[in-house]
Amino acid sequence: MTKNDVLQDRRTLWIVVATTFLLFAIANLPWHLDDYDQAKQAFTSFEMVKEGHWLYQHTPHERIATKPPLIGWVSAALFALTRSWDVAWRLPSFLAAVVLALLLCRAASSACGSFVGLIAMSAFGLNLLSPRLAALVRTDMPLAFVIFLIGLLIWKKTRERTEWQSRDRICLFALLTVAMLIKGPIVYAFLLPGIALFQWRRGRARPPGAPLGNGYAAWSGWWPWIASLAIFLVWVIGGTVFQPGFFDEVVMREFVGRFGETIHRPQPLYFYLPHLLHKFAPWSVLIIALGVFDLASRRWRIGAAFREMPPETFWLICWSIGGLIVMSLIPSKRVDRIFPIIPPLCLLLAAQVANRSSCSHGSVSRAAASGNGDLTGHTPVATTKQKTRASIDKWSAVALIIAILFTGGYTVFKVLSGFRDHRDALVVFGREVRREAEAHRWRYEVVSTKDEGLLLYLRKTHFIEPNRAVAEWNDGNLDALVASTGKAPGLLRQLRGAALSNLKSAARKGEAENGYVLIAR
Repeated sequence: MTKNDVLQDRRTLWIVVATTFLLFAIANLPWHLDDYDQAKQAFTSFEMVKEGHWLYQHTPHERIATKPPLIGWVSAALFALTRSWDVAWRLPSFLAAVVLALLLCRAASSACGSFVGLIAMSAFGLNLLSPRLAALVRTDMPLAFVIFLIGLLIWKKTRERTEWQSRDRICLFALLTVAMLIKGPIVYAFLLPGIALFQWRRGRARPPGAPLGNGYAAWSGWWPWIASLAIFLVWVIGGTVFQPGFFDEVVMREFVGRFGETIHRPQPLYFYLPHLLHKFAPWSVLIIALGVFDLASRRWRIGAAFREMPPETFWLICWSIGGLIVMSLIPSKRVDRIFPIIPPLCLLLAAQVANRSSCSHGSVSRAAASGNGDLTGHTPVATTKQKTRASIDKWSAVALIIAILFTGGYTVFKVLSGFRDHRDALVVFGREVRREAEAHRWRYEVVSTKDEGLLLYLRKTHFIEPNRAVAEWNDGNLDALVASTGKAPGLLRQLRGAALSNLKSAARKGEAENGYVLIAR
């Protein structure tokens, strides 16, 4: 069986699907909320259910939550159905990742065939970013999913050369509103620059007098963009008026502060490029190699390459590059923020592979029909094209094998090291404390600490300050306290009739002195 046969084999597709979804499910094991601001995102839905704060929430340390509430609403609804916070917090990202992978495969397959559909889905699922974000308690994957749906809608319009209809604009408005209520106007950064570039370039290439709808339909008109922003601004204005501290935390620090270099840690302009090359490998290397190969085959006539490029492929380039440029210009950077450009890059890779394969088939057919060459229809050009296609098939197969081994091996290593290093030490400790408290009917609180996740592990909505904890204990209002090992000795000297229980958190790697203990009567 040749490499091309392997890639065309349906069993290969099922192997990739199974591997991808398995990595999505296990990449963040053992589950915890101790990094990447997961506790802040998880606390929004927890506060909704426990205290009924449905529009504006807080962080575990009682600062204003900076994200709009949509994903919190989804998690609260999932908790009502499943009664499991772990499922409610992680399922939105996981489902978004699964559906996005399937949509990528379907979109690429419908345009270019099942072989490139496999490549598109493999590129999305088998890299170092997607499995990590697929079950993380964050908004990055749902946001990328909604941005992809918007970009895919534009891609279909450019591919089918159709005008925007009222139904399309309503759909776009709904998707933009969802994106706004997930993470605010950041959706503009990933789409509007690409749309502007596409309209400018295709407008220049449009023959005089040609109608705008014939392949130049990336722009929908203003109202879906303005109306969705207006809904978001209603939420912002409501928070500014009714929530003390909202303007400073959300508007000035979270939004305006991203464009400065004093509040958030700035990163250099090129920050995302090496991270993309690394995190999206080997597919990033394959995209660059195919691009260089295509330009070399055209004798480096870049202008001719763009003129001959189908509008839908040019839109994928604009979509990816536009988002990358704008996000690179913002001083505050973090690797996961660039994730929404990964899906269009996957479609672009699929288009590159399909373009070289279709060129090969077309050249062979034309050569055979013309009668040039020997009786078998083989010509030097046809033979060259066949070699080109075989080479692309070979390197695509190599990239797929490397991606499976590299992504799978890295994920398994991270999971095993996570269990070995007790990354879920606070999760286990919190579960044991809840079990003991329920068995003994204890009234207990958590003394304030920097570990925000501990509050959620113990299913509490507020930390308690040490002085108040001492007063409540000595007044007989508390039966148990959870405190860090550093604060416990000082508390024990002030608490009447208190003693350390046998429950304490296991030592996490690198944090041997920052454990937690249970103090009981």
